[in-house]
Amino acid sequence: GGDIAGITGHLDYLRDLGITTLWINPLMENDNPEYSYHGYAITDFYRIDPRFGSNDDYGRLVVEAHARGLKVIMDMVFNHCSIHHPLMQDLPDSSWIHHFDHFTRSNFRGSTLADPHASEYDRTRFLTGWFDTHMADLDQRNPLLTKYLIQNTIWWIESAGIDGIRIDTQPYSYEEFIRKWSERIFLEYPGLGVVGESWLQKESFTAYFQGDRNREDGHDSGIPSVTDFPVHYALRNALTEPEGWTTGLARIYYVLAQDFLYPDPYLNLVFADNHDLTRYFSSVGEDLAFFKMAMAFLLTARGIPMIYYGTEILMTGEEHLGHGFIRKDFPGGWPGDTVNAFVTSGRTDQQNEAFEFLSRLLHWRKSSRAAVSGRLIHFVPENGVYVFFRIAEHERIMTVLNKNNQPVVLRTERFFECLKDFSGARDVITGTVSPLTGIEVPGKSSAVFDLIP
Repeated sequence: GGDIAGITGHLDYLRDLGITTLWINPLMENDNPEYSYHGYAITDFYRIDPRFGSNDDYGRLVVEAHARGLKVIMDMVFNHCSIHHPLMQDLPDSSWIHHFDHFTRSNFRGSTLADPHASEYDRTRFLTGWFDTHMADLDQRNPLLTKYLIQNTIWWIESAGIDGIRIDTQPYSYEEFIRKWSERIFLEYPGLGVVGESWLQKESFTAYFQGDRNREDGHDSGIPSVTDFPVHYALRNALTEPEGWTTGLARIYYVLAQDFLYPDPYLNLVFADNHDLTRYFSSVGEDLAFFKMAMAFLLTARGIPMIYYGTEILMTGEEHLGHGFIRKDFPGGWPGDTVNAFVTSGRTDQQNEAFEFLSRLLHWRKSSRAAVSGRLIHFVPENGVYVFFRIAEHERIMTVLNKNNQPVVLRTERFFECLKDFSGARDVITGTVSPLTGIEVPGKSSAVFDLIP
């Protein structure tokens, strides 16, 4: 891939697209003999990997981002590090990592921490097993290791001026450590943005790891935002499978209907794909209409939306073929690239259509209080149509997903409770104004409206 200088040189592209915050996979040194491209096998927590640049380069990236109104999130890893880290070569104490008589992999079952019937064996295997042979699993119960990781976090915040942190594999670290970390960090930086990666398939398990909740076991992570994988899975299947009582668009409905499980679902990080998942355009069979519908949902439903790089130009890639296929270079970053997707002329007509659609939504969203923080009211999907509203005082938006091949004219009396104080609707993409009695949505498409009093 590229480097920090390359990212810094293209910040204007991100700003012009409508992005507000930049999250990069870990940039810390991964000085390993092999398989170190992903950034999650750290050999020096205090040094930027020289293949990406220097600590000063990273600091300049943050400064240049701030100058353009962009924020920067740093990806931090507390659960594991490379076996080639100097600390692992000469352990300060044997209790810094988890030991086994032979290599033992985690069972990756985060559900065991919430499961009231889980065996101690399964819970222990989840927490103490290694991710892979080249990544030592850290035991944060060691007080010196806890202090080391907390101080490292504070050092990066102070030295680089970052705006937030993404915690890799949050459930895999001991919750006592995560709580100590969050208490100290928020004591020092109460306004810092923090999201924990909680890769779990079910809503209840995901909610378990969000902070500020009362739990019977007395634990509270203190982490305000978690990754909403249940929304991802619902969005992946909702548009490509037949409509049914619990299938199709109903998948999205049922996920959001369980928001009562979260202390604050509006802080959930929502996404269509990321660096570990099949790219969304591939998931929907490279169907541009379905792609647009998903982006319209993502940018108007509750939660904090995350857009994976290259989504705006319809990059493809399937996870089961290997992660290299879902983390390909963005075209145009290297001398000799045959195309340059950073500019309009370097993109195909279809790519430009996707880019413009997403860009319009992103820029509009920045000025829409309802889209960012409004209360969500949704209506049970009927006949392949899903309608929901975001409400913030006197500002209101309406999103319609029409999965049918034919256009639909909305029966607005069903939505009277959300429409009663308004007379018209302005399409945020086209600018077209329609009376509420005649809203027509084309077949297999989405529409986002600002409601007009």
